[in-house]
Amino acid sequence: MSIIEVGKEAPGFVLKDQLGEKVNLNEYRSRRVILCFHPLTWTGICARQMQALEENVKTFTELAAVALGLSVDSVPCKDAWAKNLRITQTKLLSDFWPHGAVAESYGIFREEDGYSERAVIILDEEGIVRFAKVYPMRKVPNMEEILSILKGIGD
Repeated sequence: MSIIEVGKEAPGFVLKDQLGEKVNLNEYRSRRVILCFHPLTWTGICARQMQALEENVKTFTELAAVALGLSVDSVPCKDAWAKNLRITQTKLLSDFWPHGAVAESYGIFREEDGYSERAVIILDEEGIVRFAKVYPMRKVPNMEEILSILKGIGD
């Protein structure tokens, strides 16, 4: 399986965020969506990846975008981690059960490891994939690249 192709419609999903609230991807249809997959919570690189999302909330809003962090960790784990990292504005979604089903639907679930690739998938306002990239496990996704892609959507 490989990462979802650019130009395809993104698979819908409903997942719980760190507060246990349901998040339906379809509710973001009027905005650009950054799906920011990370392997597991409580690791330094994943922490920096999610903190970068939190630090850019204002910029994302100005670009009519929202960022969602996703991993296979449970809701209580995501909640404790968000509090530890002081993440208050970015939704951290739990792809816990069925285990990794959303990551699998986007072609980035690592079956042998039980978690997703480190990946960023950007959707336009219609839910169409405009960018999809798997990053090295030990590298935080490049925020400048993500912002550049967001700014270029619709041009």
